[in-house]
Amino acid sequence: MELKIVGGDLAKAKTPCLILGVYDKHKLSAAAATVDKASDGAIAKLLRKGDLDGGKGTLLAYDLPGISVERVLLLGLGKRKEFDRGKLTKALGTALSRLGESRVTKALLALPDGLDDYAGVRAAALKAAESAYRYEQTKPPKEDAPPLLERFDLWVEKKAQRTVAERALAHAEAIGAGVALARELGNLPGNICTPTYLAERAVELAKAHEALSTEVLDEAAMAELGMGALLSVSRGSRQPAKLIKMSYQGGAADTKPVVLVGKGLTFDAGGISIKPAGEMDEMKYDMAGGAGVFGAMVAAVRMGLPINLIGLVPASENLPDGDANKPGDVVTSLSGQTIEILNTDAEGRLILCDTLTYAERFEPDVVLDMATLTGACIIALGKHPSGLFTGDDKLAKEITAAGEAADDRVWRLPLWEDYQQQLDSNFADMANIGGREAGAVTAACFLSRFTKAYPWAHLDIAGTAWLKGKEKGATGRPVPLLSEFLIRRSGVETKD
Repeated sequence: MELKIVGGDLAKAKTPCLILGVYDKHKLSAAAATVDKASDGAIAKLLRKGDLDGGKGTLLAYDLPGISVERVLLLGLGKRKEFDRGKLTKALGTALSRLGESRVTKALLALPDGLDDYAGVRAAALKAAESAYRYEQTKPPKEDAPPLLERFDLWVEKKAQRTVAERALAHAEAIGAGVALARELGNLPGNICTPTYLAERAVELAKAHEALSTEVLDEAAMAELGMGALLSVSRGSRQPAKLIKMSYQGGAADTKPVVLVGKGLTFDAGGISIKPAGEMDEMKYDMAGGAGVFGAMVAAVRMGLPINLIGLVPASENLPDGDANKPGDVVTSLSGQTIEILNTDAEGRLILCDTLTYAERFEPDVVLDMATLTGACIIALGKHPSGLFTGDDKLAKEITAAGEAADDRVWRLPLWEDYQQQLDSNFADMANIGGREAGAVTAACFLSRFTKAYPWAHLDIAGTAWLKGKEKGATGRPVPLLSEFLIRRSGVETKD
């Protein structure tokens, strides 16, 4: 989809649809008031009929006098005093759905008052970019399916603001591409998106982006390194495990990299500790952490951020087999620590722990891992924020602020030493589960034992990586959060 910043006289704009904001009690945004004046009060006259009472919903009008656009979509924004960026993206979602129903493929949004800065432009453009995604690889669209948006322009009144707006738009395009990639990888079925498929996609991305390089470690290479925890998970599958390393060097050669680690379980049946059949199909999303790394890498490369970045994705399946892990088995991790496997369905931490140890060799500035790690996190936080775990208060504030700015929020949960004792084992350095209590916390505690060499944070995205029900599908989170975190880390200016 094409995104563009435009200016000029709205009354003379050429577009199939002009989107204008209206607050409650029929109060017009500044742009809407301008168009209303040019149309001799036609918009105010329409609103007096009561269709947008309460400032919610949409109203589509055709052939208004005095203006050039084919149609005007009046968009309810709610109360002016309560309006913010979050309200904009929610309302814009309604508008974009209405465009699809009306089979409109090109539109112009006149940004509401006070939201024509970097954050407002990026949020609106990213929402439009996300609306242009539709999964089609194994299900072609129906003949009467609404057309996807092809072009979305944003009107910015003041010339002085357009430099910032253009930067915001470029970032939105890059982040949107990353989100779309993460969603596509997540939505693919497990018989297509295998560990080998993920590795091949990473190689293809490197060919498509000159600044990106990819290296793939096979099982023999991982065995030579001593990744006993990671390789124990793939033993039950006919699909060989892969450790995918993607590198982007946008900063100075001597600058320490940010390392992103994403769980790439392309399908998780639970192994010998097999999951219930109901909703097991959703375990194709167990690689959403890895998909998030793919998306963030693409976003960073397309933005050209002045930062050094490494993405690590341990990819495997977890299936029951005669050679699969058994409850009670003990494996030796790359760190040399031994792990008693009490539940084979707690496999994500096994592939992550060896990857986190592997990350030490890059002398990272910081390591962020993300994983659909525990159902316990869904019970604790639901589907709105991702769970954040770190012992570093400064890093926690940094990630939280990035999440708020990107509308991809996190909530910090404790990582206290008190919980570590739940991982005690009589037969190994640690068990891979800590019992029913505080399952998300003890999972993070497990990972923390492999991250002593660098600043680290863990994101549990089990509740945020995909939606259920009628809107079932991957969300692309936490790509927006990661992108904002990387923008801020790289020192790129996003304001006037």
